[in-house]
Amino acid sequence: MEYFVGLDASLDTVNMCIVDQDGSVLLEQKVDAEPQQIVALLKRFGRPLKRIGLEAGPTSSWLFSELRAAGYPALCLECRHVKAGLSAMRNKTDRNDARGIAHLVRLGWFRLVHVKSEVAQEIRMLLVNRNLLLSKLQDIENSVRGSLKVFGLRLGKVTKRSFETRALELVKAHPKLAAISLPLLRVRRVLLEEFCRLDRMALKIARSDAVCRRLMTVPGVGVIVALTYRTGVDVPERFTRSRDVGAHFGLTPRRYSSGQVDYDGHISRCGDGMVRTALYQAAHVLMHHGRWSGLRGWAMRIAKRSGAKLAKVALARKLAVVLHRMWIDGTTFRWTIRESPPAAAA
Repeated sequence: MEYFVGLDASLDTVNMCIVDQDGSVLLEQKVDAEPQQIVALLKRFGRPLKRIGLEAGPTSSWLFSELRAAGYPALCLECRHVKAGLSAMRNKTDRNDARGIAHLVRLGWFRLVHVKSEVAQEIRMLLVNRNLLLSKLQDIENSVRGSLKVFGLRLGKVTKRSFETRALELVKAHPKLAAISLPLLRVRRVLLEEFCRLDRMALKIARSDAVCRRLMTVPGVGVIVALTYRTGVDVPERFTRSRDVGAHFGLTPRRYSSGQVDYDGHISRCGDGMVRTALYQAAHVLMHHGRWSGLRGWAMRIAKRSGAKLAKVALARKLAVVLHRMWIDGTTFRWTIRESPPAAAA
């Protein structure tokens, strides 16, 4: 007899349901959201378990890792499949959700989610915090610029380092404006210091990682793009084909074909949005900066035919494939120039 477990985890509690291979419910119980209590309850059940399913969520990677470490066959399930499977249930409760997840893993109607390694999650946390500080810096700078512009004081083009000096010069002759602006400038100074600290940490990690150094040989791919892509993929072997990586990060068009209707829509935008944004930024840099390459020529031909925006999306998808192939093969970027850059107009 085979047994299956469904876990519906919230921040504080976990609802557990155990069913047999015929679908009969053997146990339903709520425990605290602590791996030790879940493992203790499974041990008290005392029968071999075929699969333990839990929906992907904020705490799922932690519970998954702890259950795996304890020797249990835990699986992390894709949210959309779970939602579709549970949508037929008339009443939505945590108890019913746990029962529904148990039946999903019993029937095999689910899609697995890759749980990233601890190192990848640490780097991802670094990148998220870095982006957060950068966005707050930009918000403060835009607020200061907009406020001073009302009084005819324009900062002009300044760097991150010279922004505060230039702002103080402008408000020097306006004591009230200086008193209002100084708190924001002080907060900005602290944010800039902490942002630079996280940026140096990211640079140090990328320099010490052989994979990141290899990925950065591609034009347009810098430290942040390489780290973001590395943490997004984590284990390259989980993709059987390199071209699947573009679809995984939502860079392929949606397809709708039913009856007489058949068309391709916009890109799906599924998967990791942070990786998708990083690849698009790399595509922008590759198209407009740096030396000429066959990859850039390919993107330019698409831009001439379909526009720059579509070309950048296509190039981002191409980069996802190229980076994965380089990672698998252990190769660097090949600067094959298939055509010369367009001549400048006289």
